Amino acid sequence: MSDDKEYLKTNNPSEETDEKENKDQYEKICFMCRRPESKAGKMIDLPNDIHICTDCMQRSFDTMNNSNINYDELMRNMPNISMIDLSSLQNQIPNRQKVKKKQEAPKEKVAPKVFDIKSIPAPHKIKASLDEYVIGQEKAKKVMSVAVYNHYKRVFADMNDDIEIEKSNMLMIGPTGSGKTYLVKTLARLLDVPLAITDATSLTEAGYIGDDIESVVSKLLAAADNDVERAEHGIIFIDEIDKIAKKKNTNQRDVSGEAVQQGMLKLLEGSEIEVPVGANSKNAMVPLTTVNTKNILFICGGAFPDLEEIIKERLNKTASIGFQADLKDKYDHDNTLLEKVTVDDIKKFGMIPEFLGRLPIIFTLTGLNRDMLVEILKEPKNAILKQYQKLLALDEVKLEFEDGALEAIADMALEKHTGARALRAILEEYMLDIMYEIPKDDSIGEVIITKEYIEHTGGPRILLRGQEMPMLEAK
Repeated sequence: MSDDKEYLKTNNPSEETDEKENKDQYEKICFMCRRPESKAGKMIDLPNDIHICTDCMQRSFDTMNNSNINYDELMRNMPNISMIDLSSLQNQIPNRQKVKKKQEAPKEKVAPKVFDIKSIPAPHKIKASLDEYVIGQEKAKKVMSVAVYNHYKRVFADMNDDIEIEKSNMLMIGPTGSGKTYLVKTLARLLDVPLAITDATSLTEAGYIGDDIESVVSKLLAAADNDVERAEHGIIFIDEIDKIAKKKNTNQRDVSGEAVQQGMLKLLEGSEIEVPVGANSKNAMVPLTTVNTKNILFICGGAFPDLEEIIKERLNKTASIGFQADLKDKYDHDNTLLEKVTVDDIKKFGMIPEFLGRLPIIFTLTGLNRDMLVEILKEPKNAILKQYQKLLALDEVKLEFEDGALEAIADMALEKHTGARALRAILEEYMLDIMYEIPKDDSIGEVIITKEYIEHTGGPRILLRGQEMPMLEAK
């Protein structure tokens, strides 16, 4: 029978080709641990279509080396190995248990973009681009635009003379939901530079459980597709930086506070860091590469709760002496209080002077008011309302929001005290029924979200296709 198969293969090369193509559709499976190639990594190919992953092969070698078996004696007493039919092993894994390879779309070869001093947009152009995506925060956008422009000029400047330009690392302070992370993400996308975002809450001193400081750079390297040169021109955003402030009145070792600030000093200033390629932690199996952080722009951001109380205490102390003294509650309802922050206030909060010295540019973001929230809903390029309008447009239905409805949504968001983050959650709640019901009826042409619908005193207005007078939808 096997001779017949061999004869057919020899005389029907097309069948042999089809069989090979069919095999190529499936991933190789490890004969021992049964993991596919996408999980186990590159396989070692043995005769008769048997594949073994490197882990299993290594375990086999380790077992042989650590056991007390005399293999020379074993081989002398073993029966003729040619009697074992290896061909019976090759088809033990049926196709239904194999994993098909993912079909990757053919990628067009694009020449890598050359990033040089000519490709850096001027500050007014950077701010104009940010204006399309970010509402308000005029001062913050202006400060960031100038700082980024100066930073990349420094990167590409001729350093042959004695004048050395310092890094433009930034510290942004603003309440939650005011757009700190969104600003940095938009900035990196506009400049087309790799961006790594990390959370300072997970950082600990080297040697303790958690991410050490160098893991931040390995994230940037991964974002740059392991291109060291590109990573060295990237941006690292460290969020929740206020969480690594010095702990007050503690006798325990501060492994996630002041120790992390101390560890970050060299990183912010610029030093050569050995980071693992394609992994978050160093171990013997992962190759290391050296990344110089001298030209990496660091932006730190945090909400700094209770910082306003420190500012208020300082202002009251300086303005409460003599007959013309101000009232103690003068700054209680001052919305611009955070803008009056000084380096001394941040030191008192718990940030060490050496750390703040490496973040020369300090600026604040203002909390969002009702008008800003309404603008955020409808004005930016990728505004939330535009996203919903596009989704319903795919069903050939027009979506409109009354001004009163937008103001009611903004009022609800203000009550939640989470800034712009609250807008999406509120809209999801109100749009759920509409997105569920609209595709049922092909006669619907337009939906108008009313203030009454948001306030639960009525429903949205529904217009049928070609209908001029609106029909009120029953709740």
